[in-house]
Amino acid sequence: MADTGSMDKLVSLAKRRGFVFQSSEIYGGLGSVWDYGPLGVELKKNLKERWWRSMVHERSDIEGVDAAILMDSKVWEASGHVSGFTDPLVDCKVCKNRFRGDDERIKGEPGTPEAQCPVCGNKGTLTEPRMFNLMFKTFMGPVEDDAAVVYLRPETAQGIYVNYLNVMQASRQKVPFGIAQIGKAFRNEITPGNFIFRTREFEQMEMQFFVKPGDDDRWFEEWKADRMAWHQSLGINPDKLRFHEHADDELAHYAKKAYDIEYEFPFGWKEFEGVHNRTDFDLSRHQEHSGKKLEYVDTVNNERYIPYIIETSLGADRLALVVLVDAYREEEVSGDKRVVLKFQPDLAPIKAAVFPLVKKDGMPEVARNIYDDLRRKFPTFYDEGGAIGRRYRRQDEIGTPFGITVDGQTLEDQTVTVRDRDTLEQERVSTDKVAAFIGDGLSS
Repeated sequence: MADTGSMDKLVSLAKRRGFVFQSSEIYGGLGSVWDYGPLGVELKKNLKERWWRSMVHERSDIEGVDAAILMDSKVWEASGHVSGFTDPLVDCKVCKNRFRGDDERIKGEPGTPEAQCPVCGNKGTLTEPRMFNLMFKTFMGPVEDDAAVVYLRPETAQGIYVNYLNVMQASRQKVPFGIAQIGKAFRNEITPGNFIFRTREFEQMEMQFFVKPGDDDRWFEEWKADRMAWHQSLGINPDKLRFHEHADDELAHYAKKAYDIEYEFPFGWKEFEGVHNRTDFDLSRHQEHSGKKLEYVDTVNNERYIPYIIETSLGADRLALVVLVDAYREEEVSGDKRVVLKFQPDLAPIKAAVFPLVKKDGMPEVARNIYDDLRRKFPTFYDEGGAIGRRYRRQDEIGTPFGITVDGQTLEDQTVTVRDRDTLEQERVSTDKVAAFIGDGLSS
């Protein structure tokens, strides 16, 4: 059962504390387009850096690229997006709402007298489904004609496929090897929603792994296990993670096998990463349409073949939402309620906050010196406004793992109190060792 209340609380917190804002809000907002605020951009950056490190820096068989958003429209013809990247669209003639034709809320077959609108409840008011292409179309150059049509990419993968030979030759990689990319993609979704889960502009973290045909099943299973383990390494509750295998009638036309990694959101189990065996479909199509040979030449075994591709495709925005939802807690502390985001410490947007206990007796000056030192090493916040308990609660709410308080004892022995966000335990630490103490806590 959907828990819309907890989702509403999270959305409210995200706006109030600077994680995510509605795009163009002062003009009424642009539907399902979101801006990341000071804390949101830090959280998302931490997730992207963690993914990039695990994919590219910690492996010797994966290279990185950053392909352009605009590509020759022939790329999308070859990939099948121009002709096949469509969803069924249904309109209600009475309330004018628009739905996907396969919306599970629709009772009956759209276009028939029995079909009932899920919004206004009228029967027989839904149009027959018509196919709607999800790609955003624009024009390159001064003339708006068919020859000038280009598309905002609906996925980042095709930029990898058309650069497959370039990357392999430049990096001197050999099959099996992968190419990773983080970048924006755009889909003119009919029914986006659930905050940043389904949006029209989004960011993908994709890796395409090129393997010899016949080795694809082994690599598929290896990447499937690897991706689930990686998500658990972020501290995500494993009980809220699961695989969903695509049945034959769910498989994309290019896929031999596909699994979704799903998370149990307040609005139900939903996919946020896909692991796919795309076979040799993509490279074969680009070889056919471009006329360029995309075969891999194995000089050791005297073989030529078009590699199969194992894809891992992760939504950066969806992952950010997973981490936010999974970290959100409401707790009772000494009879008082606190809201806390229990991020894994190295993922938290702000790593430490520094507080002078009172705004006198030289405490602000000492606290400022500590803050100035720490902020050169990791994101740090300074706060001297209000009661110390209230300042702690503000940092709990944004997930800051460590609170550092300068008090009267600091002036006597140069130690400060370091408070742990999760355990609430406090420890005295020498002022010259605070940075190392925090650093150890972030890496543990």
